[in-house]
Amino acid sequence: MITLTNVTKSYGTKKALDQVNLELTRGKLIGLIGENGSGKSTTLKLIAGLNHPTKGEVRVNGEIVTRKIASTVSYLSELDEYYRFFNVKQAMEFQASQFKDFDIEKAYEIMNFMKLKPADKLKHLSKGNRGRLKIVLTLARKVPVILMDEPFSGLDPMVRNSIVKGLISFIDLEKQLVLITTHEIKEVENILDEVVAIKGGSIIGHHNVEELREQQQTSIVDWMTEMYE
Repeated sequence: MITLTNVTKSYGTKKALDQVNLELTRGKLIGLIGENGSGKSTTLKLIAGLNHPTKGEVRVNGEIVTRKIASTVSYLSELDEYYRFFNVKQAMEFQASQFKDFDIEKAYEIMNFMKLKPADKLKHLSKGNRGRLKIVLTLARKVPVILMDEPFSGLDPMVRNSIVKGLISFIDLEKQLVLITTHEIKEVENILDEVVAIKGGSIIGHHNVEELREQQQTSIVDWMTEMYE
């Protein structure tokens, strides 16, 4: 589904990724975890076709990634990149005008779950509610690959857990692969199928979460702590 082969990404003399090899398959919800600056966001941007590797290649469904990959990849950025003069309804309609696979009915369903209102102006939304809207716009697309960069950033801890659990009902894991970067590891641990740890631009571990629990008797948080020591 997604393969990175000997991928290096440099910005000047700094290597954001260094000889990364990674293979991810359909039907999985995968967590990409690591410290700030470890290469998580760079990895997602390469898969989304927003950046290009300095060396190596990135493929989705066997095809080398270019900007055209946006037709099959839905990407949630860590940045707020929507027109602030829109209201929620206009933001959803704009997304529908850009992507033929955008399901407006599903968008309204997720919007209601997120407790947003169609007339809410984006410029008046809190950071948390703008984050909820980004989740709406990302998950309403019927695409095989969903990339989410820190989707829970800014969400109130009191509601974050319910929103994380609610994500499952809006994802078709028979047809989709979901790759999430997050610092909220405890909240997402129960919904992840696999976890990939990255440090200093290199993959240092890739495991099935159930196997971690059963074979190594450890949680993702404890495993990550051990990997980073």
